[in-house]
Amino acid sequence: MKSCRKWLAGFLALVLAGLLAAGALVVWVDPFFQYHKPLSRFPYLVDNQVNQNPGLAKNMDYEGVLLGSSMTASFNTDWFEEKMGIKTQKLSYNGSYPKDLANIMDLVFSAKGDGVKAVFMAVDQGTLSGGVEETKFPITDYLYDDNPLNDVQYLFNKEVLLDYILRPLADPKDRSDWSVLYRPWWTDEYYNKTNVLMYYEPAPEAEASMDKAYFLDAVEKNLEQNLCPYFEAHPETEFYLFYPPYSILYWNDVVRRKELDAVTEELVYTTRRLLSYDNVRVFCFLGVEEIVCNLNNYADYIHYHEDTCRYITDCFVSGQQEVTQENCEEVFEALKELALTYDYESIWEDWQDPRPRFYQGQGG
Repeated sequence: MKSCRKWLAGFLALVLAGLLAAGALVVWVDPFFQYHKPLSRFPYLVDNQVNQNPGLAKNMDYEGVLLGSSMTASFNTDWFEEKMGIKTQKLSYNGSYPKDLANIMDLVFSAKGDGVKAVFMAVDQGTLSGGVEETKFPITDYLYDDNPLNDVQYLFNKEVLLDYILRPLADPKDRSDWSVLYRPWWTDEYYNKTNVLMYYEPAPEAEASMDKAYFLDAVEKNLEQNLCPYFEAHPETEFYLFYPPYSILYWNDVVRRKELDAVTEELVYTTRRLLSYDNVRVFCFLGVEEIVCNLNNYADYIHYHEDTCRYITDCFVSGQQEVTQENCEEVFEALKELALTYDYESIWEDWQDPRPRFYQGQGG
């Protein structure tokens, strides 16, 4: 009996030692950056926006942040330092809703306060009217709060240990480049008209036009709860908000669904509301024809090449494509005119679907 007890005690001691060692390793490496900055020589893998962005917001050195959906994923944050002198941290959330932006801004301003010189933010028309509490993915509460008691879910997490400590050590060549975190997997050859059209299917045509004011109530609620409080609370921070340049195929869908009046009304309303703050600047790339009408700039009908991201960064410096209270109506009337009058049929001229015929027959 005594030997069994000794064996059990030894086994439990071994298990406890293993757990403590695993927890200590997680604290030391800290792959989700909850406790400290990255170790200089560890090959960190940063590919989990929901779980790693909170720690990046809390503990990285930065003066500016890049926020938004996958429309921000192809930016190189070194450009902001080179062109504007602002060391910038990318904190993208693919498919983000306004609530996602609010959640991460809470952490950003809690960590840096008046040290945040600039926020660069993509504003997606399609998600701006989402639910005020809606997030793209459920947030991991123990990584977003400051309660050390629930950190056990991080410290003794098999996925953290295996995928974010041991795997990078075994294959360090996959380490992430800090300036291009969350970069899409597409390489340059994927950005072409053939690739875009091969996977694009036009939206079905609607029978009736959407009411002009359809989006406004939801947009107002999101602005009031998830965006404007940060403009008001941090007047020392400059907010650069931009409407990303989705391709002309996006507007083909808007027109086919008879949503154009509602969408442009939403954009005008949102822009005027944003520009009521002295520390907010708005840039619109939705109607830049050199970009949106050239499908060779895209990997699919909305995701654009990093060259376009560089151009957007240049515009933050030069003021090109900036929307003001004075030119707001003109900018969105021009966008509406482009969407209404564009010859969409010409997009498919001289284009042949390269997929095998049997594949095309399955809805391609």
